[in-house]
Amino acid sequence: MIVGLGVLIINLIIVGSTSDQILSVEEAAKKDADCIIVLGAGVKPDGTPTWMLEDRILVGEELYQKQAAKKLLMSGDHGLVTYDEVNTMKGYCISDGIPSEDIFMDHAGFETYDTMYRAKEVFGAKKVIIVTQKYHLYRSLYIANKLGLEAYGVSADLRGYGSMQTYREVREWLARVKSFGKCILKPEPKYLGDFIDIKASGDVTNDK
Repeated sequence: MIVGLGVLIINLIIVGSTSDQILSVEEAAKKDADCIIVLGAGVKPDGTPTWMLEDRILVGEELYQKQAAKKLLMSGDHGLVTYDEVNTMKGYCISDGIPSEDIFMDHAGFETYDTMYRAKEVFGAKKVIIVTQKYHLYRSLYIANKLGLEAYGVSADLRGYGSMQTYREVREWLARVKSFGKCILKPEPKYLGDFIDIKASGDVTNDK
């Protein structure tokens, strides 16, 4: 009972404190951010993005085209040679005509907390626009706020995502609790590394 009440309170805090930061593409385009952070969401066995990831990329591209920021930061899991979200994301954007130098890859964006921490400390971002599905935006924005970023979010819900979406949203309730604790303790992510200037060329993050 007490644990359940704690989970509920934390979720209400996270959602309630960030709802006003979720904007439309048009509203976000006026923010002149340092970068648009597109969060990873899985790659299929054939190397193409999942529907969720494809929608995030498409919204990120739209924000870029509307000059919400001059740079895209693709953050995802590239922990194995055989599994690579970020090159998939960058390659998708390049095929749509976005210059390679405007696309950075965060190869160590293993979880949302790591992405936001590294966006500030490794890439030097101060103002960001985060792109992910709405259920995930609340936590992403909360973490960004607590780590000292000026952050706005744009939803990438361009379609339905099947029967697993209910499971994802239930799991997100627990993920918010974990992130709430991390934002109090503020541990460093597993990987940091040398400073990479988000205002320079994204090609410095190329590994192929």
